[in-house]
Amino acid sequence: MSQRVTGHTELLGLLAMPSRHSNSPLMHNSAFEKLGLDMVYVCFEVGLNEIQDAVKAIRTLKLVGCNVSMPNKKAVCRYLDRLSPAAELIGACNTIVNKNGMLEGHNTDGIGFISMLKDNGIELKGKRFTLAGCGGAGTAISIQAALEGAEEISIFNIHDEFWQNAELTVKKINENTSCKATLHSLEDKDDLKEEIKKGFMFVNSTGVGMKPMEGMTYIPSADFFPKDVFVADIIYSPTKTRTLELAEEAGCRFINGTSMMLFQGAAAFKLWTGKDMPVGYIKDVLGL
Repeated sequence: MSQRVTGHTELLGLLAMPSRHSNSPLMHNSAFEKLGLDMVYVCFEVGLNEIQDAVKAIRTLKLVGCNVSMPNKKAVCRYLDRLSPAAELIGACNTIVNKNGMLEGHNTDGIGFISMLKDNGIELKGKRFTLAGCGGAGTAISIQAALEGAEEISIFNIHDEFWQNAELTVKKINENTSCKATLHSLEDKDDLKEEIKKGFMFVNSTGVGMKPMEGMTYIPSADFFPKDVFVADIIYSPTKTRTLELAEEAGCRFINGTSMMLFQGAAAFKLWTGKDMPVGYIKDVLGL
């Protein structure tokens, strides 16, 4: 890495809390090196109290751009100059592009999730599934899935600061797509179990299972998962969350969020560089 850092090296990074577990630096720096781009990607530990100053720093330090992850995806939007149509509809941003001081927010989470499914031979058009969590990633996944032709989405959320966002997301889906969306309380485990059984897939889009909540899950036991249900957890560190352990115990096919991270990253890479990420090469780097 040090051999390719020069006085002209351009900087990109991740704004999240926590961020040190992220595979994004490995992914992007490997792609930069492969394509001969004089760029470096690093992690910044940035929470909600620092996100406004961090956005100012993007302009001041002339960063090419940044990724944004929990807990900043929604909060960051108010500090940007412009949002893409997808970010505007979702109400959250995971990618910032610096266009000569004009900061533009994008959301590639939904695209990354759909690409992950397709890469594993899974088609959701005309199907029903259950999703836990309606923060930035959950909103992006549900809206993109609705646009891709999902028939019905049962969205579960706890009664926290994201509940109102979940209500708005359901309204957007029902008014702007042919998909039917319903909102449920994640505290109601009987309802959760019943809805999971009705669909072909369960998705955990919450941060439960990731640091500092390793070993935790909203799923009480393996019998919540029928064997024919596909289970996806957007967390990729640890590689097997408690939710996925229960899916494995139930005999379900399952996947973590590493591939989603790859494909949303590839979309961000294109926005920053104008070039296609060498996805096949990066899969080898990440051990996919």
